[in-house]
Amino acid sequence: MCTVIALDFAAFDMAKAYSDDLRCKLLTAYDRGQGSLRELAELFSVSYDWAKKISRQRLRSQQMERVAQGRHGVASRVTPEVEAELLRQLREQPDCTLADLQKGLQKSLRIGISSQHLWRVLKRLGARLKKSRSTRPSETPKPIKSVEERSLRKSV
Repeated sequence: MCTVIALDFAAFDMAKAYSDDLRCKLLTAYDRGQGSLRELAELFSVSYDWAKKISRQRLRSQQMERVAQGRHGVASRVTPEVEAELLRQLREQPDCTLADLQKGLQKSLRIGISSQHLWRVLKRLGARLKKSRSTRPSETPKPIKSVEERSLRKSV
């Protein structure tokens, strides 16, 4: 016989980082010789591995508080200089296409950006897609259906 246990995942809280105060207290106690890392970890109700980790981090960074996390991944090529160049190009020629903007960036700053990334940057900068009002309307008139034609259903 198989028993199914339903878990309410909303009741579980996400793990949070220990406070800098706890780190400082544990490391200060260790510096004073009040016990080994294993003993102090048990005393402060933290894992021994965490105590080793913060001890290593302090040796590396020379500070007891948590070190700020660095940025992960590749740095974006879209710098404030690139954004300024894009806005300049749009002021000079408001109806240019994404391909025109790409060529302009390649020529002026020697930076290649995909059209999709360029579109996201323009959206973030607040540049909107503008329909050209200067083109003439289509020469072909749209067919207009009469009320009778729209209300009649064609049978199969």
